[in-house]
Amino acid sequence: MIYITGDTHGKFERVFSFCEAMHTCREDVLIILGDAGINYYGGKKDICLKEKLAELPVTLFCLHGNHEARPASTGQYELCLWNGGQVYVEDGYANLLFAKDGEVYGLGDHQCFVIGGAYSVDKYYRLGIV
Repeated sequence: MIYITGDTHGKFERVFSFCEAMHTCREDVLIILGDAGINYYGGKKDICLKEKLAELPVTLFCLHGNHEARPASTGQYELCLWNGGQVYVEDGYANLLFAKDGEVYGLGDHQCFVIGGAYSVDKYYRLGIV
């Protein structure tokens, strides 16, 4: 099954409750649009969050993780093929996937093209135009 939610901003209590209520499994995919709040602090707090998320009975497909430290910029992730497109994956957290801009992923009967930031209210700031 494929599920979609908005920004989590590092708060995953509702995701844990959802997984419990829906009896999800690792084959299920929860797409997190926007700011997941993962890789924000760059230290023990991030590791603790990722360890908790790794226990979830679901695969998290994040677009994009966090503004402050995208997976591509941390040096901790490898690119792997998933559902027809490349994703960023970190050792030890196989169910935490991060989309790569410009990739096309097969999700159910749909082909999904990922490109971030165009919808953001601070897009010009993120692009360095302001």
